[in-house]
Amino acid sequence: MSGAYALAVVIGSVRQDRVGPAVARWFTDLARAHTAGGVDVIDLRDLAIPADLSGGGDAGTFTARIDRADAVVIVTPEYNRGYPGPLKTAIDTALPEWRAKAVGFVGYGGMSGGLRAVEQLRTVFAELHTATMQAAVGIPYVWEHLDESGDLCPPERAGRTATTLLRQLSWWTQALMPARVRSPYDG
Repeated sequence: MSGAYALAVVIGSVRQDRVGPAVARWFTDLARAHTAGGVDVIDLRDLAIPADLSGGGDAGTFTARIDRADAVVIVTPEYNRGYPGPLKTAIDTALPEWRAKAVGFVGYGGMSGGLRAVEQLRTVFAELHTATMQAAVGIPYVWEHLDESGDLCPPERAGRTATTLLRQLSWWTQALMPARVRSPYDG
């Protein structure tokens, strides 16, 4: 265990036929061994976040959960070389709540394993004043790694990268938590 911090894992796809929950279950199981602070899985499909960013629906719930987290991992598919629109809407719902937090990415999809979506997200999170992790998990041809019960059995490389991501996330989170208390970041 690397330290006590609250980790939020955001499932970025809301589609009916998505595999995001299987990917998130796999990653969350690994993450629980790296933090004593707990893991909050935020499934965007369970939340009604208005596209107009009016603050209605579950926008306040999402924002509060991001605010409580010390670190966040985004689990995202790659759709048409990008990430899902509802994920962008959710990200834009919370603004100061993201600041000075460590953010990691787990991508999945076809040939690129979701890494094209991850690279787009890095630019968004730079604007939100976060520290994004160098390691990012990519799971190419994700549907080939689902067993008969729908659980993810990822390639060994994805597991190694996830461990590296969690190690980096822990270090940055442990560095940023006291800094946010000592001198709140205002951008």
